[in-house]
Amino acid sequence: MSLDQLKANLRRFFLYQIGAKILQQLETLIPQYSLVGDTPFFESSQFVWTQELEENWEVIRQELDGILKHHQSLPNFQDISPDQANVTSTDDLWKTYFLFGYGIKAQQNCDRCPQTTQLVEKIPGMKTAFFSIMLPGKHIPPHRGPYKGVVRCLLGLKIPEPKTACRIRVLDEIRHWQEGKTMLFDDSFEHEAWNDTDQLRVVLFLDIVRPLRFPLSWINQGIIRLIAWSPYIQDAQANQQQWDQRLAAIYAQPQDSVEANS
Repeated sequence: MSLDQLKANLRRFFLYQIGAKILQQLETLIPQYSLVGDTPFFESSQFVWTQELEENWEVIRQELDGILKHHQSLPNFQDISPDQANVTSTDDLWKTYFLFGYGIKAQQNCDRCPQTTQLVEKIPGMKTAFFSIMLPGKHIPPHRGPYKGVVRCLLGLKIPEPKTACRIRVLDEIRHWQEGKTMLFDDSFEHEAWNDTDQLRVVLFLDIVRPLRFPLSWINQGIIRLIAWSPYIQDAQANQQQWDQRLAAIYAQPQDSVEANS
């Protein structure tokens, strides 16, 4: 490792330590200001935009089907965000197709899914949106998200049977996805997920700014912007841009050619 790389890593470490302390202090206030409570799971009825997503899930699924033709060539979660390798290990069983990451638009990916993009862009406070593709046998081990200021929404798009083998645990509660239905939870609580079936499990994965009372709502927006400017998110954006170039070539090829090269 060069001296410049060492200095860069030290800066990242100290920025992370300082940022983590600030987020920890802020998270103690969020439950008091939350407009949607402080529970592991939320009800879809608490968020008016979930209705339009559910009404159009088949439109999203149709665009997803085109993406899945090349799912083996899609990046793994850790390919985009290496800092999350402890969450997903080094296997190739969790594929991603990003549309937005912390407000940063993956334009080429969005162009392939115009109707999905239009739907998620209408969601108030949408910061992250991607197709989360768990291959058969994948287990995402217990972990927690980095910040309580967002709400996670998972729209079921391709959910294999039996549902009991395709599930998520948040704290001590286990739930199962349903096609065409949204599931919302607070990812700052410990959670894990399984796909113990022999088929793909795909959801539309969304992070939404958590509804809070003023003035914490204003502070929360600022914190999320700072996270988007952090080296971790910027590195992930650079990785996504590199994958954009690869995917542009892959999706331009005939399906038979891609399968032969996989």
